[in-house]
Amino acid sequence: MFDAISKKLDSVIRKIRGTGIISEANIEETLKAIRMSMLEADVNYKVVKDFVAAVKEKAMGESVLNAVSPGQQFTKIVHDELTSFLGEKNNGIDTSRTTTLIMLVGLQGSGKTTTAAKLGLYLKNERKLPRILLVGADTYRPAAKEQLKKLAGMIGADFYTEEHNDAIKICKNAYSLLETKLYDIVVFDTAGRLHIDEDMIKEIEIIKKSIPMNEVFLVADSMLGQESVNVAKSFNEAVGLTGIILTKTDGDARGGAALSMKYVTGVPIKFMGTGEKADRFELFHPDRLASSILGMGDIISLVEKVQKSVTEEEAKKTEEKFRKATFNLEDFLEQMKTMKNMGPLDELLKMIPGAANMGLDNVKIDEKELKHTEAIILSMTPKERRRPEILDDSRKKRVAKGCGLPVERVNKLLKQFNMSKKMMKKMGKKTRHGKPNFGQMPGNFRGF
Repeated sequence: MFDAISKKLDSVIRKIRGTGIISEANIEETLKAIRMSMLEADVNYKVVKDFVAAVKEKAMGESVLNAVSPGQQFTKIVHDELTSFLGEKNNGIDTSRTTTLIMLVGLQGSGKTTTAAKLGLYLKNERKLPRILLVGADTYRPAAKEQLKKLAGMIGADFYTEEHNDAIKICKNAYSLLETKLYDIVVFDTAGRLHIDEDMIKEIEIIKKSIPMNEVFLVADSMLGQESVNVAKSFNEAVGLTGIILTKTDGDARGGAALSMKYVTGVPIKFMGTGEKADRFELFHPDRLASSILGMGDIISLVEKVQKSVTEEEAKKTEEKFRKATFNLEDFLEQMKTMKNMGPLDELLKMIPGAANMGLDNVKIDEKELKHTEAIILSMTPKERRRPEILDDSRKKRVAKGCGLPVERVNKLLKQFNMSKKMMKKMGKKTRHGKPNFGQMPGNFRGF
């Protein structure tokens, strides 16, 4: 998400950051480039106009023009304004009450049903709320109820619906369940349409009046661009939205929706769907996203992903093996699995501060190659994985036959692994005498 606007803004910001003196002329030039970058990213025209005006007002101040590092000062202004337009601080959902009732609304195809399950799983894992009920009230789309039932089973949630087309009755009866059964979270998946129509709006208005919803979230397709602003305004006027959940953010390179919706409607963006799997769902952090857009990375989110996937004890063991160069192919296989659980590797690389300057923002990780590497290692015996040096020609042929790849591919993996072990040994020595010298990393280690 935001790939296009991020690259353009990063280029513009880096240019002014390298300027020794900032004048009104080069501020105007930079703002013009920012304006074009945002419009090309499908950001709403009014949002662009107001954003540029806000940055200009602060950038033209004496504190910037006469600052010791005016470029850095200008970057901070752009970052702060981006954060402000995206929504400042986000605390997600208040789940302190006995039961939190959440209604999801949106157009058909925005991903409401999948989001219902993702939100339930997120609250179950992150807020430690195990009793989740998903209510199938989408009576318009064929198989919507069946899909939600299947998803509820996958995340360990209860499911409720009825075999008729009265969505209002289904929601009321689901709410009545709370008289006899306790749930922490109840998510109501309502029907959508291909476009906003009177029947859909009337239905969700009645549901909201009938049930004391704590949250009403618009599930919005981030790829809609400027149209998403009109959709958000319509739903907000009808039912009073409390938040927005952006979906399909992994497939939108422009990102205009996120920059537009909050500012125009005043409704905060609460969460983002970042992939197809149920766990690809995150709290929306305006400040982190602003940093990411400006090429500053998102190190906080990266650290959080690592902490969720690796325990402190596991991290220490791995560090010790790296330091002593006793890291083997079994360890490497475990590291690969951990990395895969953290999400797409190319997305993780973009979270590193300065990724664009290092060329990491354009690195394309070949998932097929990773699968081949995994297949090669799994075709080895446990002894061979622990001691790859015993792999002679006969063993290599057996491994190649087992994974269905040529012997050359096996040799390439072993060669890269041996080079990495030598690098680890050097780094271990450097660590004992001071800081490790990362500059001495072999260039083709990247292929590993």
